[in-house]
Amino acid sequence: QVHLLESGGGLVQAGGSLRLSCAVSGGTFSSYAMGWYRQAPGKERDFIAAISWGGTQTYYADFAKGRFTISRDNAKNTVYLQMNALKPDDTAVYYCAADLRTTPVWPFSFDSWGQGTQVIVSS
Repeated sequence: QVHLLESGGGLVQAGGSLRLSCAVSGGTFSSYAMGWYRQAPGKERDFIAAISWGGTQTYYADFAKGRFTISRDNAKNTVYLQMNALKPDDTAVYYCAADLRTTPVWPFSFDSWGQGTQVIVSS
């Protein structure tokens, strides 16, 4: 069974940065596409970014382009989300997700999720 564990959330002032991590265990991480989503209170879960299994292709929501960067380290079974120039509107629970098909291509289908990590951006 694949297990995803996010970390790195917390409280940050507007304009600051955070790097989220998602450690994956129990599967073949290097063959999974990975993604990040977020859900603000009272809102739907929104796509942020995704990265191919080999790390060569990345995809971003418009709001994330230029501020957020997704990356992965297949040797550490970990995917990251670097977030810069954070705004109060970025306050949400951030989730990582895995597409468990072997070496999938875009568009990905995320079927395994972590528990989330809270990010709060103060003004």
